[in-house]
Amino acid sequence: MTAFTALFLAVLALGTGLRLWLARRHVRHIVRHRDRVPAPFAPQIDLAAHQKAADYSVAKTSLGMASLGIDALVLLVLTLGGGFEALHTAATSLVGDGLAGGVVFVAAVLVVTSAIELPLNLYRVFGIETRFGFNKMTPAMFFADLARSTALGALFGLPLLLAVLWFMRESGSLWWLWVWGVWTLFQVAALAIYPTFIAPLFNRFSPMEEGDLKRRIEALLTKCGFTSQGLFVMDGSRRSAHGNAYFTGFGRAKRIVFFDTLLARLTPSEIEAVLAHELGHYRMNHVTRRMLWSFATSFAFLGALGMLRDAAWFFDGVGVTAPASDAMALVVFFMVVPVFAFLLRPAMAALSRKHEFEADAYAARQASGRDLVQALVKLYKDNASTLTPDPLHSAFHDSHPPAAQRIARLEQIATAPATAAAHGA
Repeated sequence: MTAFTALFLAVLALGTGLRLWLARRHVRHIVRHRDRVPAPFAPQIDLAAHQKAADYSVAKTSLGMASLGIDALVLLVLTLGGGFEALHTAATSLVGDGLAGGVVFVAAVLVVTSAIELPLNLYRVFGIETRFGFNKMTPAMFFADLARSTALGALFGLPLLLAVLWFMRESGSLWWLWVWGVWTLFQVAALAIYPTFIAPLFNRFSPMEEGDLKRRIEALLTKCGFTSQGLFVMDGSRRSAHGNAYFTGFGRAKRIVFFDTLLARLTPSEIEAVLAHELGHYRMNHVTRRMLWSFATSFAFLGALGMLRDAAWFFDGVGVTAPASDAMALVVFFMVVPVFAFLLRPAMAALSRKHEFEADAYAARQASGRDLVQALVKLYKDNASTLTPDPLHSAFHDSHPPAAQRIARLEQIATAPATAAAHGA
């Protein structure tokens, strides 16, 4: 066993063990608070709804724990167990060790890992989501979506992969910089074409009907200085009872999308407040910052791969014969390195929660903080989001602040003007 093998096993065990421990804490915390609705929510959320959210969260977390164990086992089988080597040998014996062999190898890894994940996804949709009344999909719809996703992945992913492998082979020591440029352009292009060409393959998007709601939203957009390609309603109810709203694309391709389930549950003023929150992310440059962070992260990862490309200790340490082929190096690096990056998650989650607080504050200034509170409480109830997450688990995993903290901040903002006026008088 090499020193890096020992380090890899230790970090994998530590990361998996820590995540399982956090998940168990989360489950115990939810169960401990299952029989009492938190006081701030008691007027609007009854005990039955609170218990449903608790049971739903426990079921999802338990499935996540099983997925964690399976993921760790699969990674060990693929690396130290010789799985990568076996798939690579099969691919190169089939089509040779050139670009075609690399593409077949990467495709084989994706097929194997996706096949392992499929039973868990089926159980999530037709077990958990169905049991709690959220799933509207049929098996035929599920597999049709899977087929479309696979076809899109092949249509866009295979040419991208060919380009990456070609640059790795032909561009010398700075190949990774060329690959980063190609990947960045691909991400930007995907953002541009997704609203118009890809999303409609899975859902129907209808222009929002004329009326009071549309007028309110258009007035808010004008107030916030936001221009878009249009307001659309998505038939989210075909697949799920969950509700949401979002904007997608960039530049002139920006679209604002409301789930039909969201429009059915919230009042116009509450919908306006939810949209103001989403616009807050745009106006405060959160979207741009996340894009730049994504570009910076891929730059750092590819730069690290450029340095490790010929490092025999790295590949030998994870069970891959060095020197590794370009395709092998690419796959191994992007499956192994995240094992070492897990401890960065609390910092990223904290930054995301900070952005959510900022978007809430923006919404309270542009619309109504009280309406946003009412909308959030309804969405917590309708989506069966737990009101009592374990604080430590939340710090590691949650991109949004816990419900109680978020509502308390909004109520503080809503009362601040009245408090200031009282002091002034």
